[in-house]
Amino acid sequence: MARAAFEALDPYNDNSFLLREFTEFTAPYHFHPEHELTLIVKGKGNRYVGNHMDVYSCGDLVLIGSNLPHCWKIENNEEQDKDVASVVVQFNNDFLGTDFLAKPELSQILHLLERSKHGIQFLNNTAEEITKRLILLAKQPNSFKRLIEFLEILYTLAISKEYKLLDKQETKAHQSAKPERINIVLGYIIDNYKDEILLDQAAALVNMTPNAFCKYYKKTTKKTFIETVTDYRINYAIQQLVNSDKSISDICFENGFGDLSHFYKLFKRKMKLSPLKYRKEFRKDIA
Repeated sequence: MARAAFEALDPYNDNSFLLREFTEFTAPYHFHPEHELTLIVKGKGNRYVGNHMDVYSCGDLVLIGSNLPHCWKIENNEEQDKDVASVVVQFNNDFLGTDFLAKPELSQILHLLERSKHGIQFLNNTAEEITKRLILLAKQPNSFKRLIEFLEILYTLAISKEYKLLDKQETKAHQSAKPERINIVLGYIIDNYKDEILLDQAAALVNMTPNAFCKYYKKTTKKTFIETVTDYRINYAIQQLVNSDKSISDICFENGFGDLSHFYKLFKRKMKLSPLKYRKEFRKDIA
C-alpha cells in the first residue's frame, strides 16, 4: 500500500540545483527538504499538494516548498500513460550559499520561497512565459548561463501576481513529532478515496488504536479523519462536474460515496450548492 515517503534526491554536487526531465510519473506521495518547481509538458491527471487536490494538464506550473508532501497522478488511460513529460527543478534554500538569499536584492525571491510552503500554482501569462523559459533552460549546456537564467525565472515568479496558493493548511512533513504518521495516512487516502476507506485500517497503518488515532489526527490537522476523506472525494467530484458530462449518480459512486442523497447533502454543506446547481452555475460563468 502506497504511503507518503521521504525522497532522497540524487547527488548534484557539481551544480547548485538539480534539473531533470521525466517521461513517466511514478513518484508516490512524497516529500523532500528541497524546493521543487515542476512544469507539466505533456499529460493530465490529478495533482496533490499537501491537503490540496486539483486536476492538472499541459502547462501546469507549481512551486513546492520544502518538506511539503506532493505527487502527480496520471489519468487512468493506457494511451495517456505513454505520452507524459515534465521538467523539474529542485534546489535547497541555500543553493547559492548560506546567506545569499538574505541579500536585499534577493528579498523578493526569499519571500517567494516562504510562500511556497503552501504550494504555488502560477497562471496565465506567467505560466506561459516560464514554460518557454524552462524548456530552454533544460537545453542550456552552459552551467553559468543556466544559473543566471534560473535566478531570472525565480525573480519573474517572485514578482508575478498571477498565482494561487494551494494548501492553506501548510501540511509540512516536519511540523509534528511524528510527521510520517500524517503523511502515511494522507498517502492512504489519496490512493484509496475512490474506494472504501476504513478508520481501523488507517489507524493500523500508524500503529495506533482507532480512538487514539482520531484524537491525534484532529489535534494535528484540525480536521477529523472523515472530514479529510470527504474533502478529497468532493474535490475530485467537483473536477468531474466541471470537466466531464458524467451523470451526478456516476460521479457520486465513482468517488466512494455509497449513497446519492448523502453525497448531495455533503456536497451542499461544503459548496453551498447542489452538485447539479454547481455544474450549471460553473458553465454559465464560463459561457
